[in-house]
Amino acid sequence: MSDERKNARHKAAMEKQKTKVDANIDAADEERGVAILLTGNGKGKSSSAFGMVMRALGYGHKVGVVQFIKGQQLSGEEIYLKEHCPDVAFHQMGTGFTWDTQDREADMKAAVETWNFVLPMLSDPSYDLVVMDELTYMLAYGYLPEDEVIDAIRQRPRSQSVVVTGRGGGSALQEIMDTVSEVKEIKHAFKAGIKARQGVDY
Repeated sequence: MSDERKNARHKAAMEKQKTKVDANIDAADEERGVAILLTGNGKGKSSSAFGMVMRALGYGHKVGVVQFIKGQQLSGEEIYLKEHCPDVAFHQMGTGFTWDTQDREADMKAAVETWNFVLPMLSDPSYDLVVMDELTYMLAYGYLPEDEVIDAIRQRPRSQSVVVTGRGGGSALQEIMDTVSEVKEIKHAFKAGIKARQGVDY
């Protein structure tokens, strides 16, 4: 096939795609915040959420970030937000991973305290974006009441967007979210004996 024919076919395909994209844009006429769940067993869920944090900050939006589970090991996102984005409301449960603590009662207490920190954000219309990193584990382990979490997300201010990360989370959570993306693991460096990398993994 000649280049001229290839170019003509490409132009026709792109025109068709543009017509479809434009139609979808025209059909999306509802203006409100969105609820996004980033789940799956692959790496990159929290990284994606923090990408949205940076995007929101670029527009001068008010952002809140609450991390469940994490907190014992310092992370690059924590350092950056605290040093360069002091206006971001940032809170960590601070207990580390559940397999490290091995203390269900203490973990449950910490989860409730952390949830009580995020609840006011979910009722405050001044927040444009609220990230609840690793929240799904709190539901999976029964540390937080699922109904209360789902109701808080549903009843948040109309203009507020939320991002929830973590594996699983259950069908009830997935049902109320506007966007659900699954990050699939194909391979992971850690399983090949490669240490977690500062600035990449944490």
